[in-house]
Amino acid sequence: MIVTWLKGLIQHRRGRLLGTALGVALAVALVAALGTFLTASKSTMTSRAVRSVAVDWQVEVQPGADPATVLGDVRQAPGVHTVQSVGFARSTGFRATSGGTTQNTGPGMVLGLPDGYQRDFPAEIRSLTGLAHGVLLAQQTAANLHARVGDTVTVELPGSKPAAVTVAGVIDLPQADSLFQKVGAPPQSQPTAPPDNVLLLPSTTFAALTAQEKTSDPAAVTTQIHVRRDGALPPDPAAAYTTVTGAAHNLEAHTAGGALVGDNLGAALDAARQDALYAQILFLFLGVPGVVLAALLTASVAGAGGERRRREQALLRTRGMRAGQVAAAAAGEALAVGLCGGLVGLGIAALTGKLAFGAGSFGATTASAVGWFTVALLLGLGIACATVLVPAVRDLRSVSLAEARSDVDRGRSAWWMRFGVDFLLIAVALLVFQASSGNQYALVLAPEGVAAISVSYWAFLGPALLWLGSALLLWRLVSLALAHGRGPLARVVRPLTGTLAGTTAAGMSRRRRPLARAVVLLALAVSFAASTATFNATYRQQAEVDAQLTNGADVTVTQSPGTYVGPDAARELAVAGVRHVEPVQHRFAYVGSDLQDLYGVRPSTITSATSLQDAYFAGGTATSLMATLAARPDSVLVSEETVKDFQLAPGDTLNLRLQDSRSTALRTVPFRYAGVVKEFPTAPSDSFFVANASYVAQATGSDAIGAFLVDTGGTGQKDVAVRLHHALGTSATVTDITQTRSTVGSSLTSVDLSGLTRIELVFAVLLAAGAGGIVLALGLAERRRTFAIATVLGASRRQLRGLALSEAGVMTAAGLAGGVLIGWALSEMLVKVLTGVFDPPPASIAVPWAYLVLTVLVAVAAIAAAAVNATRRATRPAVEELRDL
Repeated sequence: MIVTWLKGLIQHRRGRLLGTALGVALAVALVAALGTFLTASKSTMTSRAVRSVAVDWQVEVQPGADPATVLGDVRQAPGVHTVQSVGFARSTGFRATSGGTTQNTGPGMVLGLPDGYQRDFPAEIRSLTGLAHGVLLAQQTAANLHARVGDTVTVELPGSKPAAVTVAGVIDLPQADSLFQKVGAPPQSQPTAPPDNVLLLPSTTFAALTAQEKTSDPAAVTTQIHVRRDGALPPDPAAAYTTVTGAAHNLEAHTAGGALVGDNLGAALDAARQDALYAQILFLFLGVPGVVLAALLTASVAGAGGERRRREQALLRTRGMRAGQVAAAAAGEALAVGLCGGLVGLGIAALTGKLAFGAGSFGATTASAVGWFTVALLLGLGIACATVLVPAVRDLRSVSLAEARSDVDRGRSAWWMRFGVDFLLIAVALLVFQASSGNQYALVLAPEGVAAISVSYWAFLGPALLWLGSALLLWRLVSLALAHGRGPLARVVRPLTGTLAGTTAAGMSRRRRPLARAVVLLALAVSFAASTATFNATYRQQAEVDAQLTNGADVTVTQSPGTYVGPDAARELAVAGVRHVEPVQHRFAYVGSDLQDLYGVRPSTITSATSLQDAYFAGGTATSLMATLAARPDSVLVSEETVKDFQLAPGDTLNLRLQDSRSTALRTVPFRYAGVVKEFPTAPSDSFFVANASYVAQATGSDAIGAFLVDTGGTGQKDVAVRLHHALGTSATVTDITQTRSTVGSSLTSVDLSGLTRIELVFAVLLAAGAGGIVLALGLAERRRTFAIATVLGASRRQLRGLALSEAGVMTAAGLAGGVLIGWALSEMLVKVLTGVFDPPPASIAVPWAYLVLTVLVAVAAIAAAAVNATRRATRPAVEELRDL
């Protein structure tokens, strides 16, 4: 019986079956595709974190322990691939003579590297000039000493005689922060910056130079064992973090206190696991609404033939079929639709994953793949049952045979329409939003060094309730307008339907519930597309802003400390491709006992090389505060943290102590507090000052420049950086925004968000087109009997076409208007709630107009195509149409 029923549906109702199966396929495909996003995100974040670390572990031998014994223990530890022993010694200073002058530096570090170190740990040292082995001088030290390859540098070690070595090469240490970490110390106790002066020696030379020092003071020379691991790690960063930290603790326990592990790999995975949580949050915030929308679309497609299905069920019952048999036929239909749609959806998801991430798997492991496959397929079956089987069973229990034959819009308004649940949901959504968007609210809490991380999932209630409440409110408004607005509606559609205007308005009023459902579905699809696209565009915008703030400008030239370069040197940097060069002073100032960065700027030209947003400041706009610095040179902009710590009020005098170039003493310079600066190019993210460069130069007797911000017009940054690097050599550091983009931001920003964006936006367009075109087309197809009767009663083709176009026009206008409003509200709420994803928070959201226009055009085109197709079907002879029905 079930097989016979399915054959009949395929022969006579294939359009309805196909539409329902496609709706199921969209939902399944979106869930499974987002599953590939989560899997790809977490797996890529783990591998990216592993690749970002030059030395996985720095095992420091503790005083009293035998380095050889510790080295043996490390070699035997599970997962250890390569080990090298490195010596560390503190120097009281370096000295070099060049060009008839002698330069001296302050304290520094001397390292002893064994043969093959750079082969085993290639990312730790980057060669700039000269040889890659032998006596190597760090770039900053070479600049301080004015030393080049072949020069002699004198090393001064406490307890030892000064020793002269010949420089074989100049190098850079890309991961100096981790290399010179204080092993075993908590993050807040780590050095604020790596040492400026570093000398690398072959291990044999290092041993000879430090032999006397080590004898007189064994603690003066330390040994670290650098480790590269090759143990398999779980693809999830959180699980990998737990594995690595557990192995590090096991090694410390095995050495019985003889060694401490500087777990660089664990620190990288610690950051990656927080990114993985944000990936999961984005899945919920941006993916779940799409899945719900696909399910609603499927329900609308299946419900479009509800009247026909009730008549068919009534006919079956009059011919003797029991209710259980009718339900079994509906269950067979639901199972067939769910399986077909689910399998098609999984195929679409696999193709999507292949195109977006280069892999079509549903998980990094077999268990994960089976899990995603099962969840997605069960979801498809659940949607099919909810949209096909449940309505059929409900109709069997509640609809009489007389009602089944009727085409009237039955039923009273739902209880939530009578009691205003929509307003209640919106009010609760606003309350949740206000609580979850406060300054002290953290969506993800990941304490550093702690394995447990938590997500405040209750913040999801705000957008979810707003989405639901807005949909219900729109349903209410459209239903009320159609029920009580027949007169205005008739006047609106009269140009299309002529004398049938009143009949058309009455028909839409009579069928207000399915029409309101179609309007709400279109509005939700448009709002989903708008909010998703806006969030993604804002994310890309802020990633670029983050790169601009970190690098300072398109290209930034940073001068070596201790080297005087005046503002006039900007003219020498005007190489091909440069539009403007802006000099910026970089000093250090004491406020009380706190040492902070101070940036001296030219207020009238600072905006020429970099973009200063109003969101970076408080107490005025960027333009007004720069004007204040220009009008009153002793003004200073202070970070929020300093304002709170020192209880400052606008206009207060702030006495800062700066280094005076005319003496070795600090000079107290009075400033007037004029406003708050939150972000500034090249500045740290916590505490700093921004002042007028001319006032700072006058007060300290020096106009030395710390960095030059180079504007290239947003193009050719890498080429300009190469030209400047060749021109300046090792005397300055040149960075461009293209390389900064790949290092700032999270793994989520630079790896997988683009794939998520493509998935979300493509599905959003498909859902908008389906919500508009497919639902209207099926609704009009179910009304062919009405069109045929109207033809028999004398309606012209023009009037029938106007009737279809009128319904399409009302649906389009109401759906797009509601979608735009809901999308705007959701976008504002999403960006605000997900502030933790953005760095820095956006001053305004970015609106992707091109994509939104494309979405609207696709939806309108689908609706227009459905209306035109319905009018073409209406041209068939009425007798044939009625006979087929």
